[in-house]
Amino acid sequence: PSHLAVKAPSHLTMRSIIFAALLASAAAFTPLSPSPLARAPRLVAAPRTRTASGGFESVARRARTMTMLEPVSPGGFNSAGKPPIEIRGFSLAKAILTVGVGLTVTSFAEFFFTEGSGGLSSLGFIYGIPVTLIGFSLQYAELPPAGMQATPAAEALFDSKATQTMLDIKSDVTRHRYGDEAHLDTTVKSLGLVLPQKAYPQLQYLEIEQVEGGEVAMTMVFQSLDTPYRLWAEEERVQKYNTFFGPGCWAQVVKVSGEDKLVGIKLTTGAAPAAPTPTPVVETASVVEEAV
Repeated sequence: PSHLAVKAPSHLTMRSIIFAALLASAAAFTPLSPSPLARAPRLVAAPRTRTASGGFESVARRARTMTMLEPVSPGGFNSAGKPPIEIRGFSLAKAILTVGVGLTVTSFAEFFFTEGSGGLSSLGFIYGIPVTLIGFSLQYAELPPAGMQATPAAEALFDSKATQTMLDIKSDVTRHRYGDEAHLDTTVKSLGLVLPQKAYPQLQYLEIEQVEGGEVAMTMVFQSLDTPYRLWAEEERVQKYNTFFGPGCWAQVVKVSGEDKLVGIKLTTGAAPAAPTPTPVVETASVVEEAV
């Protein structure tokens, strides 16, 4: 009876650890509530499509046509909703994997060195292996935080002047995520930057800097292996960025590295600069006489 009284709390503790691990892993995958932000467009994944005139158009052109017609809601960046638990400062996968491997190794060591007389060996087989498998599955689905390049002064200015959307983006991409294909995956899909049957552009880092007029800018730098730069920089699509990430900031597209296929969406607080007025062409008398 005495050894049974000692084993009961151990089983209860292990069950609590298993339950906490399952709860944490489920919370990392499950959004709290659906967001009323923009819905991602549905693209038809077909090699080519017949037009009304009887011809064919490419997948990229049809994808562009469809995505440009999709309206977006302002002030949004993530249409999947926010998770109930945000993992910051450590990797949930590594923590659970460490616990699982520790339980399993301890149980095997006790089994071989004490001839299985203790109670930890059975606990390792019952709890250690499942926890280890949970850790491996989370490790496989883990998306590490994106990098950030910013001086202390620029980061302090960002915290005081950035819009709520810009703050949300920074908060979202600088934490571990689980089960997502990429950081801001619903954002790039809503903006029509994911071609059918192609990989998502992968966010590499954020660059925060102070710009003229005391404003602050945040550049989201993506590696876009499949979506060409011209699709990112289309004038109509840039206007779509303004609506999607606004109000309170304006967007522009910058080519960071053509060799590495790095492209950035730069969000700057304040009002967008006025477009340059085209200079009227005035014909001189000599040109007029020459024409005559």
